[in-house]
Amino acid sequence: MPDRDILLKILDLARWAPSGDNTQPWRFEIIDHNRIAVHGHDTRDWCIYDFEGRASYMAHGALLETIRIAATEHGLKAVWVHRSGTSDTLPIYDVEFGTDSTLMRDPLYPFIEVRTVQRRLMKTTPLTANQRIAIQTAVGEGYTIQFFETLADRYEIAKLLWQNAHVRLTCPEAYQVHKQIIEWGTSFSKDRIPERAVGVDPLTAYLMRWVMQSWNRLDFFNRYLFGTIAPRIQLDFLPAMFCAAHLLIRAEKIPQTQLDFVSAGMAMQRIWLTCAANGLFLQPEITPVIFNWYATQKIKVSHLDAVNQEVGKLAENFYAFSGPRSEQTVFMCRIGTASQPSSRSVRLPLSDLMWKPK
Repeated sequence: MPDRDILLKILDLARWAPSGDNTQPWRFEIIDHNRIAVHGHDTRDWCIYDFEGRASYMAHGALLETIRIAATEHGLKAVWVHRSGTSDTLPIYDVEFGTDSTLMRDPLYPFIEVRTVQRRLMKTTPLTANQRIAIQTAVGEGYTIQFFETLADRYEIAKLLWQNAHVRLTCPEAYQVHKQIIEWGTSFSKDRIPERAVGVDPLTAYLMRWVMQSWNRLDFFNRYLFGTIAPRIQLDFLPAMFCAAHLLIRAEKIPQTQLDFVSAGMAMQRIWLTCAANGLFLQPEITPVIFNWYATQKIKVSHLDAVNQEVGKLAENFYAFSGPRSEQTVFMCRIGTASQPSSRSVRLPLSDLMWKPK
């Protein structure tokens, strides 16, 4: 049976699971020699992108799947259950480890830590048949993958992301999030996105840093000085064109419960690690999916009517290219080959991620 040192090794690797804007919405508690508890939380109280906690639940799922994969290195099978009676905003997941003599190390294990986000342009080299099959297989039962690979497909998505970026950059509620999640002047960040990993050139980054010091300054810059143009070109339109493919992960049924989104996060992590195993980088493009959730639930994104109207139009365009199963979409991303990023989000040390009872 595992001991505390092995559990710490598993958690030290599992903490590299992805989370929205590197928020790491989890803390770990070692209960005994073969059980841990993952104390989750969500960011819906300050982050408009965490609609009803769904993005955080998906991060929890990615973490739980990563724990499962990491445990196989030690011949351990990890089984988790959601602890009944815990709140939606503070869910707890109990994980139990047991030995399994037939268990082999998961082939995705070596890619847990090296998996990273590539926000810059990728090559348009088409996916190979083996890469496509590996991705389709990895998504698992209950989910399907839709590929958008042609130049026409990429152009349609580029237009969608161009519109989506305008919402992000002109919404005051989104501004508050962006102001909080970027760590300026750095190449690596333990709990945010470092400036040099954002994906814009140094001049645009300098202007963004200056403009984002206040909403009034940003609003003036956007209205009268075309402030959204450069970041939309660099962060959305060109990256959408320069990649091998865009992917949609769809659930076979419309996800509704917390555990539906935890399951979706597990599928997302398998896809992401499989891409890394096949020499591909991945860039999430999930904000159109999130804004579509707002629109289909008829919930306002902003106190500004103009922003809410634009979100409605964005949802219509999302439906136009994704089809009648748009509400079943749980994740969207672009993938392709590229050089290794020189900047990335890292993680808080494990000691800072251990649960401390209040």
